[in-house]
Amino acid sequence: MDSYRDTAAGIYLRPMTYDDTDLIVTWRNSSAVRQNFIYRDPFTPEGHKEWIRSMIETGKAVQMIICEIAGDRPVGSVYIRDIDRRHNKAEYGIFIGEASARGRGLGTAAAGLMLRYCFGEEKLNRVYLRALASNEQAIRSYEKAGFVREGVLRKDVCIDGEYRDIVWMAALNPNV
Repeated sequence: MDSYRDTAAGIYLRPMTYDDTDLIVTWRNSSAVRQNFIYRDPFTPEGHKEWIRSMIETGKAVQMIICEIAGDRPVGSVYIRDIDRRHNKAEYGIFIGEASARGRGLGTAAAGLMLRYCFGEEKLNRVYLRALASNEQAIRSYEKAGFVREGVLRKDVCIDGEYRDIVWMAALNPNV
């Protein structure tokens, strides 16, 4: 995993383990993280452990922890899910859980590292994502990391009784 390190940004990625459960649950249940997710139900330790068993251990998903190089402090997570081996694609997701790590470009750097992993290790052709259209900061970060807007799904999801637009983005493997 040493190749998934960005010294300029001061971060690296490492595989998530069961030991990260409490951190993941805390981060995902924080309002700052939850407000930018389509799926907003509360996370539980049991639910996260089931995610590991049913998705990570079966190869349907890969999840990494974003850590600061200085001090090895975990600050967030990146993942791909719904890995489709027939068409070599997967859906990307990220969250910066530590408030002090937000707004520093770590999400952009982590996205770049995860794309390198996806195209190099997983041999994916396409990595796509869905973002709430209102999350302009995330959309700019994704664009900086190499994702391209492909369209808008108007009133695609209903959150808190309100239909919201979704921006569909993707990055393609430059070596395919």
